[in-house]
Order: sequence, then structure tokens, then C-alpha cells
Amino acid sequence: MKKGMILGVALAASMLLSFGTAQAKTQFVTIGTGGITGVYYPTGGAIAKMVNKKKKEYGIRATVESTGGSVFNINAVMNGDLEFGIAQSDRQFQAVQGMAEWKDKGPQENLRAVFSIHPESVTLVAAVDAGIKNIKDLKGKKVNIGNPGSGQRQNAIDALDAVGINYEKDLQAESIKASEAASLLQDGRIDAFFYTVGHPSGSIKEATSGARKVRLAEITDVDALLKKYPYYAKATIAISNYPGAQNDKDVDTFGVKATLITSVKVSDDVVYAITKEVFDNFEDFKKLHPAYATLTKEQMLEGLSAPIHPGAMKYYKEAGLMK
Repeated sequence: MKKGMILGVALAASMLLSFGTAQAKTQFVTIGTGGITGVYYPTGGAIAKMVNKKKKEYGIRATVESTGGSVFNINAVMNGDLEFGIAQSDRQFQAVQGMAEWKDKGPQENLRAVFSIHPESVTLVAAVDAGIKNIKDLKGKKVNIGNPGSGQRQNAIDALDAVGINYEKDLQAESIKASEAASLLQDGRIDAFFYTVGHPSGSIKEATSGARKVRLAEITDVDALLKKYPYYAKATIAISNYPGAQNDKDVDTFGVKATLITSVKVSDDVVYAITKEVFDNFEDFKKLHPAYATLTKEQMLEGLSAPIHPGAMKYYKEAGLMK
């Protein structure tokens, strides 16, 4: 009886040890996203799902956390509370440089980029009767550049500067919220407005669906701007999102990118696995949201202003995306 009990205890201990060893092999990682109604949350969920399908192969279990967005995610990754986070490319740049919210903390030297995701495009919506086809046609027009303190206002000013237009001298510049601009354009009170947004956008649909004919104007000749500000990247707006717009082809512009970031402290193997699964399942990833419809693998390496994590770099070299 005693011998049987001893054998039973030994067997139980062996099973527990074996279970513990299996558990130890699994690495748990969390991806910080944004609000559950935004694009960041389902994006993080899709990435986690791809990796979890291969959890036996990689030994990784990924989960998603809804957060306050870019600044929260960067800080949480730097503090070790998250392994990954989604953040706008301009915020990534500011963190690395020790600007804005990181002015007192200094440069976030352990921040690493993995890849960029969807563009939030600087969008120029213009009335056809105003004769605006390109940003260069805005001189003398009544244009909403966005309310003071908004990100889109600075994006608009940067775009105008890039083509030699001074918003204070060359335009009748309005400073209203983008959410109000569509109705003002349809009412004839402005000729055009800027809006930095992911597509499709309800506001742009509203602007292009009224009685006044509207088109999306191109924003081109911004190469120098992109070189000056590495958080900007070229973007294309699929006109299929807006059947009411008077365009016959997709629209060239630029914008910031949503990017996946991590820390130098996260292992190369984990970052490699996540990068590989997204890029190897690229067509499935693109179906996640209409904002990804025109996305290319090459574009997912643009707008990265933090050093690329070695684990991600390993995959890019293997795939021939980087030398």
C-alpha cells in the first residue's frame, strides 16, 4: 500500500514537472492597441490570431489589450508592461527623439520598430466647381486646415509648405474641426478641407455624397517633406471607397502610419515569429480592413523612425525585403 502511494506521488510529481516544463516553454506576449471601436484593436487581434495558430511551433501565446492608444502603448512597452503596441509613426518619432510627451523623460532609446500598418492619409477634399485638382491649386481659395492643436492642422501646414503655399498669406484659411467641414463644403462656405484619416471615412463619404460635386485632390511633390520628417510616408487613397467622388483613379498623397512597436528587450525569436506570420499571411491580413486594400509589403517598411528590431530585420533579409 505504501509502495503504491509512493509510486502514485512520484507519478503525480513527474506529471506536474512535465506540465511545468511545457508551461515554461510558452512565452506570453501582449499587444497594446486602442479603443475597441477603432482600427488598432482588430489589427492587434488579427496579428495575435495568426501567431496563436502556430503556438505549438513558436511556443508563443499572444493576447490583445484595449488601451488609450499611441502614447500609452509606447510608455507601456518601455516599462515592460506590454511586449508590443500600435502607435502612430509621428509618435514613434517623437519618443525616439525625446520630444513632446517624452521631453522630460528624454529619448526612448530602447524603442524598436517592427513594421508599419495602415496609412492615415492627409486627405484634401475639394469642390469641383472650385477648380482644385491638386494641392497646388489652393492659392486664393477658402480652405479649412483644421482646428488649432489638431494633428491634421500641422499635417496640412506641412503639405502646403512643401509646395510653396503659405497658409497665412496665400489662402483664406479656416480653423474648424474636420467633423464639421463636410457640411460646410456642401453649403458652399469653403472650397476645400484637409483631413488626416484612415479610409474609408464617414466624413469623406458625407462630403462626396451631396448635391455639390466633390473630388479628392492629389497631394504630390512631397519627397523633400518625407525626407525631412521620417514619420511621414507616401499613401494612396482607393477611390472605390467613395463612389460619389468625381475621380477616375486612386489618389496620391502622404500621411502618417500606424506602426507596430516593441522593445529591444523582447527576444529576437518572438519578434521574428510575429513578423513572419503577418508577412507570410499578407493577403489574409489585407482583408482585415478596407484601409489595407492598397497596402504592399514594401509600404509596411516605410514611416519607421525607430531602429528596426533585429528579429524583424532577420525576416526582412530572408524575404529579400531588405539587404
